[in-house]
Amino acid sequence: MRWFAYSTLAAFALDQASKAAILYLLNLPQIRDFAVWPPFLQFHMAWNTGVNFGLFAGNADAARWILIALSLAICTGISIWAFKSHLPKIGMICVGLLVGGALGNALDRVIYGAVVDFLNMSCCGINNPYAFNVADIFIFVGAIGLAIFPTDKKDG
Repeated sequence: MRWFAYSTLAAFALDQASKAAILYLLNLPQIRDFAVWPPFLQFHMAWNTGVNFGLFAGNADAARWILIALSLAICTGISIWAFKSHLPKIGMICVGLLVGGALGNALDRVIYGAVVDFLNMSCCGINNPYAFNVADIFIFVGAIGLAIFPTDKKDG
């Protein structure tokens, strides 16, 4: 339980701190782009009203609240599953990363009406048009970790 709580809080806090820095210290909404490590990494301001890669993006306020409710339901469901599955410590950390990231993006939707995306990575002549954020990294790492690390045998 405590590893779940620690990783959830850490992922959520790091995500929100990075977004606050981007929005209020760097003022990325005004400058739009900032080269961090050209051509590999740049900060590019993007407001994502949809889901991954802007899918289902729209201006409907109902869609915003549906995505918030869906995110909270998934976080609740995966948390319940994790506790019932007797996950080892690494599994609970992975669930915490996933939940912390999802809650960070959900909070963005509540506060700003969209998810704050700002990381853009390109390489080798391929120009990636999409942006993502720290929460997305935690969600990805958490999901991959859950796929890699099996549950304990106690639950079956």
